[in-house]
Amino acid sequence: MGFLIKTKDMVVEYSGRDVLDIDGLELYDYDRIGLVGANGAGKSTLLKALLGEIPLSQGTVIREGNFRYIPQLDDVIVQEIQDYALIGKLGIESCEAEYMSGGEETRLKIAQALSGEVHGIFADEPTCHLDRDGIDFLIHQLKYYSGALLIISHDRDFLDQVVDKIWELSEGKITEYWGGYSDYLRQKEEERHSQAAKYKQFTAERERLEKAITEKLSQARKADQKAKGVSRKNSSEGGGRLAHQKSTGSKQKKLHNAAKNMEHRIEALGEVKPPEAMQSIRFRQSKALELHHPFPITGKDICKQFEGKEIFKETSFQFPLGAKIAITGANGSGKTTLFKMILHREHGISVSPKAEIGYFAQTGYKFNHDQGVMEFMLEDSEYEVPDIRAVLASMGFSQQDVRKALSMLSGGEIMKLQLAKTLLGRFNILLMDEPSNFLDLPAVEALEQLMKHYAGTIIFISHDVRLIENVADTVYVIEDKKIIQRA
Repeated sequence: MGFLIKTKDMVVEYSGRDVLDIDGLELYDYDRIGLVGANGAGKSTLLKALLGEIPLSQGTVIREGNFRYIPQLDDVIVQEIQDYALIGKLGIESCEAEYMSGGEETRLKIAQALSGEVHGIFADEPTCHLDRDGIDFLIHQLKYYSGALLIISHDRDFLDQVVDKIWELSEGKITEYWGGYSDYLRQKEEERHSQAAKYKQFTAERERLEKAITEKLSQARKADQKAKGVSRKNSSEGGGRLAHQKSTGSKQKKLHNAAKNMEHRIEALGEVKPPEAMQSIRFRQSKALELHHPFPITGKDICKQFEGKEIFKETSFQFPLGAKIAITGANGSGKTTLFKMILHREHGISVSPKAEIGYFAQTGYKFNHDQGVMEFMLEDSEYEVPDIRAVLASMGFSQQDVRKALSMLSGGEIMKLQLAKTLLGRFNILLMDEPSNFLDLPAVEALEQLMKHYAGTIIFISHDVRLIENVADTVYVIEDKKIIQRA
């Protein structure tokens, strides 16, 4: 089979705004595509429009194949699955939605898609709620899947292993890049360097022409002043030198014409945009919040049971001061439980008396919806407005977003705002539970840089291989009821 989907002049409007405005797209049976873009760019909308689940404002979509859609978690629909062996491998204990965890719901959707006889799979953040074993199993399944793939994901390692083409969605348009996500980043960096070189050349040429115009006009003024002086002298002598006046006037005209020609050349240069500015933030820590204990959080022979299940059994650990510490382990192994034990200073856990712990969780935030974004960020923060703006800009907040009330933000934007507030709070230790979940890729990369440069200690739970590789100094894995430092 040739193309599976072909579009022409596809436009999707929402609230009077063009979310998608794409001249043409083609999806073939051999395509393995990662769809990337900022939150709100319209990635999920594009998937649904291609599948015919939402109407186009204009344009056409021709479908020549059958597809299975793996939606985000809140869209899960339990269907009959024939491949019971696959269900077992994915670790699904029950197919009844009311008894399923987030990870099991995600695994169920994957099993539904892989067990169907379809030409292609569309997936919207399929790795969310999966532990490392689940992600690795999904990568293995998709690597050997023979149909087309179109996948939205914030997991860079997953994209690198599964796709060989990237569609970047920005301002309603698609730009295509060949290769995995790392290849896409290299090409984007090359584009940025090329744009910087073009902008440097453009500004140098514009400045040269503007300087030359100023010089020509200055010469014309001097010639004009000289001509007027000669004219007055000749008039006082009672005679005229017409030839000299004509020569001087001709010189002024040539200078003005030269200046006008250079103005036309500036117009012909057009407008070259500068490369996107790189946002930066210098984290600092108050003297009052300094910690001196080499291991501000320790656990000795800790035990924990929850609802009759033993989570930890006589396990010990020491978290070093100033480190970036990743906590990994299977779903249900006790990662979030460990964080709550630290926060509650449960038996066996010692926390430095001077520790000020900030906690980022994925649920349960309460705030005043009428409060403004900047007002919310300034609470309990020692950072000035410019520093806060720099962090928010790096996380994808525009100047207009910063002026909004919290009630106007989406769920994803609230998550990013809470992450930024945690990083800028009056803390010296941060506990962060899956901080990269549900973020768009630009925000994940910004978060990575912010975590790396944070002045205090960070302990974070994650299944994101790339985030762990790039941020963590030390990795602990929870398995067999123990907290073990990985070599």
